Amino acid sequence: MLELVNKLFGARQTTSKEDAKQRMKVLLIHDRVNLTPAQMELMKAELLDVIARYCEVDPEGVDIRLNRRDNGISLDSTVPVKRVTAKAS
Repeated sequence: MLELVNKLFGARQTTSKEDAKQRMKVLLIHDRVNLTPAQMELMKAELLDVIARYCEVDPEGVDIRLNRRDNGISLDSTVPVKRVTAKAS
């Protein structure tokens, strides 16, 4: 969805870091209005896609959760890395 909006309004090409940051902002907004299980699974898949650009991960051990805290929301994750496959720029 975000990709479509960027294409329609001529947004510049973004980096993986910027994409992940934007996904997180969108995610936090959705969480405040209750993220559906399907939306949560989509978010997990997108985050893993970004991580997979740089590392080989063990998908069986992945655990990504949004937790409410007193001062907001936190993203808690466990992503077992088998090896680094690319260097970040």
